[in-house]
Amino acid sequence: MAVSLPAILPPWRGRRMRAFMTAMEEDDVTPGLAQPAEHLPRAGDFLLYPPTIQPWGYRIVDRLFAHRVVPRGTPRPWPRGAALAGLDADGFMERNFLAGLLVIKDGAIRLERYGLGLQPADRWTTMSTVKSLTAVLVGAAIRDGAIGSVAAPVTGFLPKLRGTAYEGVTLEHLMTMSSGTAWTEVYSDPDCDVNRYSRSLADKVPGGVLRMMAALPRAQAPGSGFLYNSGDTFLLGACVTRAVGRPLADYLAARIWQPAGMEYDAFYTLESEGGQEIGGSRAGMALRDFGRLAQLVLDDGVIAGQRVLPEGWVAEMARPRFAVPQPCPPGIGHYGYCWWLGDGLMSAVGFAGQRIDILRDEGLAMVTLGAFPQPPHVPQEQERAHRQAVLDFLGAVRHALA
Repeated sequence: MAVSLPAILPPWRGRRMRAFMTAMEEDDVTPGLAQPAEHLPRAGDFLLYPPTIQPWGYRIVDRLFAHRVVPRGTPRPWPRGAALAGLDADGFMERNFLAGLLVIKDGAIRLERYGLGLQPADRWTTMSTVKSLTAVLVGAAIRDGAIGSVAAPVTGFLPKLRGTAYEGVTLEHLMTMSSGTAWTEVYSDPDCDVNRYSRSLADKVPGGVLRMMAALPRAQAPGSGFLYNSGDTFLLGACVTRAVGRPLADYLAARIWQPAGMEYDAFYTLESEGGQEIGGSRAGMALRDFGRLAQLVLDDGVIAGQRVLPEGWVAEMARPRFAVPQPCPPGIGHYGYCWWLGDGLMSAVGFAGQRIDILRDEGLAMVTLGAFPQPPHVPQEQERAHRQAVLDFLGAVRHALA
């Protein structure tokens, strides 16, 4: 039987899959005989993968979860500057389980490295760095007039949340992690809220995440305090979807992916087959396209001379709203609109080593894609050491550019 491969597979990956499928077709298919079969890691354990599984699982997220493609347009060439000298980039990557490293300065690539089997066309998981992209899309929807202001109530977009703990919660509360709902996000705890959320995605339950969020109790008044909550950003993405009247993947493609000349198709994971995109975690994109998102922020929301985000929106995302509790990502002291903030630093931070660090005043951005081993497989202190190493390497980059 002929097998049709998804058009989104890069050529080298398509060749591998064709070879695998051809080998399967050529085997004897007599019933009852052992047949070749591919084993995939359990999607429901995504946040609990051991170090041996992480680099594989993070490259095949679109095969583990329901997803929707963000189609590219015409790729735009990216200038390359002089290679940075005096940096032990290879040692840094090996010591810290990094799959990708990209440094951009003044609109040009100055360093680009791949590891752990990652190739330029592969889409690596964004983890929670996509939360920061969701805040970018809120800005685009405000510029388009689809959202009036960040003071808009969540229940106006998602009526099923009326009468729940989300009554009185606004888009701004979702972006600042201050909805006031009770939520546990301890990745090593299989029974915490974020892992229940992850299992719902793995089971592809239609409406499952929304029902889970609607059942959360209120812990404090909206806007009164910071509590990191990946479910809040799922709701934020769902609000944008309702506001613009089209799938989030299509809106991202039209407003950013295609105008910015992204090099490869990306994808969002979905709540269920054909369902709502997950605006808070687990999307997938190629390393250089992560960098193009950073460049959009460095360019203050302007693409090829055309303003995509409202004037001042990047500054609003980077304005501190809440001090964040310790320990938190190294170099970080506050949270803005879905961005972690430090001294001149604006960071999108994701589980297990995904990070986009932006220094707007210096025209500098660094992207790291990682597979930091996680508790319970290693002590928590080891994971923190890898995070600190990323910040230290950023410091070395700044010194090399000085």
